[in-house]
Amino acid sequence: MYENDLVFRLIIIGGFAGVFPVGMYHRLKAAQSNEKLDRRQEGLFVLATLRPIALFRMILLLAWLINPAWIDWSSIGLPVWLRWCGVGLGFATGALLIWVFRSLGTNITDTVVTRREHTLITTGPYRWIRHPFYLALLTAVTADSIVTDSWLMVLTGGILFGLIMIRTGKEEEMLIARFGDEYREMIRTRGRIFPRFGHRE
Repeated sequence: MYENDLVFRLIIIGGFAGVFPVGMYHRLKAAQSNEKLDRRQEGLFVLATLRPIALFRMILLLAWLINPAWIDWSSIGLPVWLRWCGVGLGFATGALLIWVFRSLGTNITDTVVTRREHTLITTGPYRWIRHPFYLALLTAVTADSIVTDSWLMVLTGGILFGLIMIRTGKEEEMLIARFGDEYREMIRTRGRIFPRFGHRE
């Protein structure tokens, strides 16, 4: 019953092993500034819910990686071909994440607060999208929901992405306060998480 799951689990582990070191490298490099980032500026609701939901979802994924039978009760019953589409989306997500990490460099944070030496990135995926990291989050939760074939992964992924979108409003207020007209121009010319293909300069 779980023979396909074994292949999917090995692929996810391999993909994680390929992307995780890149993300950790850039996060650790950014953390060398030793700045204290005030996460309370995210707002109490987001602060109290975002990370617990993300942690729960990670535990859920880990449980599936160890033994799919543990979350079999939440199975949707997706066809194998669709789950392979999820694998393809996962690979695309990994490539996008690496591109985002390399573009952000030491600007990366896990909150809405910018670092003292933060610069406004307008190259790489930021040439078309203001928040490509959140596009990667959307495609990641979609991909792993499909591959794990779990409605609970769909539900928690949707909640997680919704919380990120709520937080993004505050983040953009802070970016406008920091970068002024330069960021307003990004809002005018770039989509929030999807490119504006019809836009003309």
